[in-house]
Amino acid sequence: MPPSLTLLDRLRPSLGFQAGTLAISVAAATLALSVAYTHTKEPIAQALSADTLASLAQVLPQGSYDNDVGADTLAAQRNGKPIVVHLARRGGAVTGVVLELAERGYSGDIGLVVGIQRDGRVSGVRVTRHTETPGLGDKIEKAKTDWVLDFNGKSLADPTPERWGVKKDSGVFDQFAGATITPRAVVKGVKGALDLYATHRDLWLASPPPR
Repeated sequence: MPPSLTLLDRLRPSLGFQAGTLAISVAAATLALSVAYTHTKEPIAQALSADTLASLAQVLPQGSYDNDVGADTLAAQRNGKPIVVHLARRGGAVTGVVLELAERGYSGDIGLVVGIQRDGRVSGVRVTRHTETPGLGDKIEKAKTDWVLDFNGKSLADPTPERWGVKKDSGVFDQFAGATITPRAVVKGVKGALDLYATHRDLWLASPPPR
């Protein structure tokens, strides 16, 4: 080996050197990701919380509550998965509920908030998160179309249970061209919220305010 080569030049071709270099690179990348996660975890959580609170206000009738809906909550389960139930109150009495839940869509879970009035009618629906196909499935977003507004005023009696579906399934709700699975999932999630409310209505409406 020529005497002009440095020790580093001599070691570079060896498998041990290459493996060590790779290990150092991976460790550095892992450390960088860990630092980035630590510094962004709280801001991301705060942003999600703010988005959820904004969505809660959008699915409840204006002036129907005077409590902190974001903090006045109950725990429930749907299909074995935990969900959050927000209670809207005015003068201490429950005027409605908002369920936070998720339904499996085409490419992942679709997060929903479903507002329900005391009489079991939907007061509003909003999509809080999703990974559906841009330009197709994302039409479930209120910012893209008014499709979710079709749930307003609906109940388990209107439409009847067999009509709670997209038109392709003989239901009353529109589907999107090329993206039937996405609206079908949202319809299923909203009806599931109504079913859960019907089951627990008396218990939820009688729930005392938090101390």
